[in-house]
Amino acid sequence: MALFGRKDKYIRINPNRSLRSDRKPEAPNVPDELFAKCPACKHMIYVNDLGTQKICPECGYSFRITAKERLSLIADEGSFEELFTGIETKDPLNFPGYAEKIQAAKEKTGLDEAVLTGKATIKGQTVALGIMDSHFIMASMGTVVGEKITRLFELATKEKLPVVLFTASGGARMQEGIMSLMQMAKISAAVKRHSNAGLFYLTVLTDPTTGGVTASFAMEGDIIIAEPQALIGFAGRRVIETTVREVLPEGFQKAEFLLEHGFVDAIVPRGDLRDKIALLVSFHGGA
Repeated sequence: MALFGRKDKYIRINPNRSLRSDRKPEAPNVPDELFAKCPACKHMIYVNDLGTQKICPECGYSFRITAKERLSLIADEGSFEELFTGIETKDPLNFPGYAEKIQAAKEKTGLDEAVLTGKATIKGQTVALGIMDSHFIMASMGTVVGEKITRLFELATKEKLPVVLFTASGGARMQEGIMSLMQMAKISAAVKRHSNAGLFYLTVLTDPTTGGVTASFAMEGDIIIAEPQALIGFAGRRVIETTVREVLPEGFQKAEFLLEHGFVDAIVPRGDLRDKIALLVSFHGGA
């Protein structure tokens, strides 16, 4: 240990001081995908605790899942036959950045558009199956979504199949303007022809189902069921409150509120959906 300084005051200098780091220890790096915040109860949840069905262990909220995850939970393994692929999304308004957004969504989801369509069996019963995916531009309804769902109903009518359709959407796709709004009537007409043939149509409303999708085929099912706490509505809460100049009730536009007011026939937890769908299809002349 060396001594430096005036005769009346010495400072002890540690020769090893230069070997020590003055840097503060770095904060632990926690990966973003390790925890998830429940949109309903606001709890932070370790993702492994959500399980394969992605259900909040605190309040039972069903997290948003991809179309392929939904397919694995509902359809019999290996039974799904995807149909109506390869339809190209157009850009009728030359909307800035739209083509790039579509391409990014395709790469992110592995889908060609915001709905997965085809045939599958659910506990041995053949159905025409459609699953909308909110990860694809919030499952907004453009011309390709409308075309795929219309073809699904036309196929089901021809082959006398029930239709099971999982809805999840932010509404009509603004980048396609009036062309997207036309899909509401187009799909509704196909639903009517399917109904006229005496065939069964089951809709499953998932979080969120809003806008033009709610105003058309989502609410046209013979039986309408919903997942717990799913957001279901047309316009947003703030838009409605501003328009009517009233404060809306607590839980307005949640599945439970709609069930209470007769817009939904039943609320079914995600873990029970497969059995419930199979039962309803069998009751209504499943294939």
